[in-house]
Amino acid sequence: MSLNNALKELVGEVDGALACAVIDLSSGLMLGVHHDVPYFSQDYVDAVAASAVDMFRGRTIRTVEKLLSAERGKEVANSIKEVQMTTNGTYHFMTIVKDKPDALLVLITDRSANLGMGWTSIRRANTALSPLCP
Repeated sequence: MSLNNALKELVGEVDGALACAVIDLSSGLMLGVHHDVPYFSQDYVDAVAASAVDMFRGRTIRTVEKLLSAERGKEVANSIKEVQMTTNGTYHFMTIVKDKPDALLVLITDRSANLGMGWTSIRRANTALSPLCP
């Protein structure tokens, strides 16, 4: 199965799911994506990917990690593992792909989605997607 097909299956399994993607956190490139939303233009998808990279590996996160490293006396890096973001109309579930520290799995749902089911689905899919990610 391809990464895009696995993402398509995940979107199909979650009530209220709008899109799902895997993003390379070192480059910001989209490794795979699936959505059925006509207004999710390529520019929009790229902007969401860039903002996700900022949340996990951005300049301010690296600054905090450097401060923690100095305070603790040992390196703290890539410490953010999961993030949930809520907008007026959506939930964004984000988690690092298992065994792929530079790959981020993102599931976007509308606000009708059950938060617990969103997290359960993305965590279950995480294990299955890991071998499909470069």
